[in-house]
Amino acid sequence: MADELIKGLEGVLAAESELSSIDGDAGRLIYLGYDIEDLARHASYEEVVYLLWHGDLPTRSQLDSFTEAMTAERVVDESIVETVRRLADSDERPMAAMRTAVSMLSSTDPDADAAAQDHEAARRKARRITAKIPTILAAYDRVRQGEEPIDPDPDLGLAANFLYMLTGERPDEIAAETFDQSLILHADHGLNASTFTAMVVGSTMADLYASVTAGIGALSGPLHGGANQDVMEVLFEIDESDRDPLAWVEQATEEGRRIPGFGHRVYNVKDPRAKILQARSEELAASGDDTWYEITTTIEDYLTEEKGLVEKGIAPNVDFYSGSVYYQLGIPIDMYTPIFAMSRAAGWTAHVLEYQADNRLIRPRGRYVGPDDRDYVPIDER
Repeated sequence: MADELIKGLEGVLAAESELSSIDGDAGRLIYLGYDIEDLARHASYEEVVYLLWHGDLPTRSQLDSFTEAMTAERVVDESIVETVRRLADSDERPMAAMRTAVSMLSSTDPDADAAAQDHEAARRKARRITAKIPTILAAYDRVRQGEEPIDPDPDLGLAANFLYMLTGERPDEIAAETFDQSLILHADHGLNASTFTAMVVGSTMADLYASVTAGIGALSGPLHGGANQDVMEVLFEIDESDRDPLAWVEQATEEGRRIPGFGHRVYNVKDPRAKILQARSEELAASGDDTWYEITTTIEDYLTEEKGLVEKGIAPNVDFYSGSVYYQLGIPIDMYTPIFAMSRAAGWTAHVLEYQADNRLIRPRGRYVGPDDRDYVPIDER
């Protein structure tokens, strides 16, 4: 058993965690014992971040103090803003720009030289990272649109403030609540590729900036992040074709085309996060353009009822509805994966802090399958 090769480490237990649990057969996700539907319906993103970092939901006074501390960390040093400007002006990709800027944040952190074993300093770093990433992303998008970055508004929560810094307009209640829910749904999700990457780096006792930068790098790969952008591009294709969505998806499946947003490495039924975002998409459609909601529901109904994909363990995942929700909120599609990272920074840092509290260097083995007993030949005789 010790020598069994399991490609992709699928199903391999690599760590114990109290943070989140996924039941792929029941379609259930919990954070520290709380069902994701309850948290999305009743909590704020700040409450969920506090839960992930402290193990319990905050009291009112604890949440007020925590939110005040997070809000105070939103401002980004001008040297980093200038780098973001240069990256935006050079048309650097959003994920790559964020990766560079987040790595730079350590240069202005007053706790930069604190040892990884200093857990209070590490928690302060986590707070700064999570608070500053929205400012970085919004500034990047504003600059590339030819606009000036907008300063954070201390009177707005993290989700509403990001939409304000991005668009220049304070979001209405429905938009702010929808985006806040989305951040909650993406805050953590077990030992996925980017979280495990952040933990591997953290297990060396590197600081949180190294771990989060590594997590961003892992998420930038198309097999992990980006599916919601792919979904939106398919929706654009259907809309621009002027064809009936049902006819389009029928032909696409007959041609063997894969529809993004369906299937998940863990869930065998509909992703519980997709259910929540589908409801928000419907609510947004009721107060505006219902095109995207109608197309997505048509695709889902056909693939589940006509093609029976759910019975085969292939069901809508969170990306299937998050793409259209983000679009309805006015977010550029190439910012979808960076927003995923913006939310997941809370989970990455929580897992690193948890793992480092009882740390063991992550060092798996690889089976050697190369040649044996080769004699060295001097270079002039080869």
